[in-house]
Amino acid sequence: MFRSLLLLGAAGTALLTAAPALAQSTESVTVSAQKLAAARNGIQTQTGASTYTITAKDIQNQPGGDNAALNSVVLQMPGVAQDSFGQLHIRGEHNGLQYRLNGIILPEGISVFGQTLDPRLAESVRLITGALPAEYGLRTAGIVDIQTKSGVFEDGGAISMYGGSHSTLSPSFAYGGSSGHFNYFVSGDYTTNTLGIESPDGSNDPRHDRTQQYHGFAYLQDIVDNNSSVSAVLGTSNAIFQIPNRVGLQPAGLDGIVGLGPQDPSSGNFVLNANGATGFASENLDERQREITHYGILSYLHSTEKLDYQVSFFGRYSSLFFTPGNNAGDILYNGNAQTAYKRDIAYGLQAEGALHVLAGHTIRFGTLYQADDTLSRTSSRVLATAPGGVGVGNPNPLCTDPDQTCQTSALPLTIADNGSKHGYNYGLYAQDEWDITDNFTINYGLRYDAFSAFDAENQLSPRANAVWKPTDSLTIHAGYARYFSPPPFELVASSSIGLFNNTTAAATGATNDTPRAERADYFDLGAEQKLGDFTIGLDSFYKMSKNLIDEGQFGAPIILTPFNYAQGRQYGGELTINYSHDGFTAYTNASYERAVGRNINSSQFQFDPGDLAYIAGNYIPLDHQQLFSLSAGANYTWDKTHLSADMIYGTGLRRDGATPNGDSVPAYVTVNFGISHDFDVAGVKNLTARFDILNALDEIYTIRDGTGVGVGAPQFGARRGFFVGLSKAI
Repeated sequence: MFRSLLLLGAAGTALLTAAPALAQSTESVTVSAQKLAAARNGIQTQTGASTYTITAKDIQNQPGGDNAALNSVVLQMPGVAQDSFGQLHIRGEHNGLQYRLNGIILPEGISVFGQTLDPRLAESVRLITGALPAEYGLRTAGIVDIQTKSGVFEDGGAISMYGGSHSTLSPSFAYGGSSGHFNYFVSGDYTTNTLGIESPDGSNDPRHDRTQQYHGFAYLQDIVDNNSSVSAVLGTSNAIFQIPNRVGLQPAGLDGIVGLGPQDPSSGNFVLNANGATGFASENLDERQREITHYGILSYLHSTEKLDYQVSFFGRYSSLFFTPGNNAGDILYNGNAQTAYKRDIAYGLQAEGALHVLAGHTIRFGTLYQADDTLSRTSSRVLATAPGGVGVGNPNPLCTDPDQTCQTSALPLTIADNGSKHGYNYGLYAQDEWDITDNFTINYGLRYDAFSAFDAENQLSPRANAVWKPTDSLTIHAGYARYFSPPPFELVASSSIGLFNNTTAAATGATNDTPRAERADYFDLGAEQKLGDFTIGLDSFYKMSKNLIDEGQFGAPIILTPFNYAQGRQYGGELTINYSHDGFTAYTNASYERAVGRNINSSQFQFDPGDLAYIAGNYIPLDHQQLFSLSAGANYTWDKTHLSADMIYGTGLRRDGATPNGDSVPAYVTVNFGISHDFDVAGVKNLTARFDILNALDEIYTIRDGTGVGVGAPQFGARRGFFVGLSKAI
């Protein structure tokens, strides 16, 4: 830059003279940005919680690098089990994750298998779990706090092309920088492949599983002065999925409904008849789902010697549109061909501060308000099971049991079920972090939460944590938290089940109590010991819940619906081992968990009456319980070559056995390898080539087998894949 200025003569000389001042100004902005980032992080504390951090460098060093999905990054952390549709379970919880960007809550959406957030935007990813301090409410299974790249500390970026197995193609870019007191980071990517959703039959490339996904992200920051800044976060995701099909099946009829078609010898049911069709090849089904998400955050941060505070406005738009394709096919298999559009607009305010006025004390306080407006539009094509359509009438002549529901017409009916709802929740908290001695700290506080939606509830929740460092290398923590978690408002089913009486989409029962807020007592105890290049951690937890929230996939659209167990118990332990020395790092995370519930007391119409009767008097394992989980990985850098490997092992999620959720799918292990090399060629500098093998052993493993409480179709993990990538630093 300065060499070019010399060519400008006198003007260049003047500019060059000003260069030291410009450099000093840039340095001042950098120092201010660092100070403000530290203040922002200091407003929220993790004292006493279990916190695990993966940096951008760690992500890049894993097989797949930042081309991997965010759930693959989090899956390498302790206590995490994978599920279908990209879901993750932390310590036996069902999807109770709260995502934050730079500490600001990102409202939940209605997407199930869309990956809204991209690892390439992350400077670090933290999983905060255990007995959480008072600033964390709503979803408390785990806080995934992503510190975004900002461009202030490192200019530049990269353009990349990545692809391989499953017809994968994924171009991307990322770039960050600064200009005076303005900092920015932007990224974007496009991905298409033929494995958008997990295979339903274990095949390498399942039928009808193409996906196309677009993601965009921007972080903008203006350093107003040494003590304040304004920042904005903007993001978008647009994903289209085909719903994969199993091959070689024909409709087998619906249990309890005698159709006008032939009797299926395997099930004993009479096949349905829709517009004269009684057969339909499963590979020709054409269900599709589109998911769109837009989100934004605007924050003002101010920091002084005595007070740091941040005020943020946030919003998120999310929508889901499901189409059944051929109506006859969905009716024959499911009894319902439903077109569904669901939308949620969430918006709110988060204001938090940290007060430093008493020696040894940090007083933290804050409030959160969030409102949601939901819209649901569904049109269902069904068959009547009583003469004249919906209603009570004479039985079908095919019926031999007068009490049995029967199909009486091959002409589908259309039932519209539309609705909208406004809901809101808010929370207040205050807490004191007290350094009693140099090696003993306690953090205690209160949190109040309330919500009003399909139900209205509130709770005052005490929190207390302690951290003791008896030696420089040993840290012991303990904590208690009272939790209050409303059901996810945007997912609560608002349909009128009576609309479908006497049709092939009729509910199995008439009871539909509204999901309630979960109330829980949570205890956590753990320790961390440093031994040379090793760091060893051990953590244990125990949780008792009333109205434990679980979720299931019911109906045609791939969307989850919450329900409650009246009583719940979750407990277990985690072991973590980390090693780092001379360019070589390795880690192992092992966890054991139990998660059980008893007596389903909401959304009962969606369950088999026999299952409900059994669960009413017996604790059963939750469908997402995985008794033992293990993740491990290692990477080594030699000159300009980076070698990496990681793996996950699980004993499997639950399936039905002699009792609901009484068995588990088989155990599995997947191993991944990666290699990348930095090089220059033919005058082109700063190139990086990578080669990855995912599921290198080609393990054919079951995530779900289609049975279990609240479980939909079977899903299998991705088969072995070979991927290559080339990126250019810019």
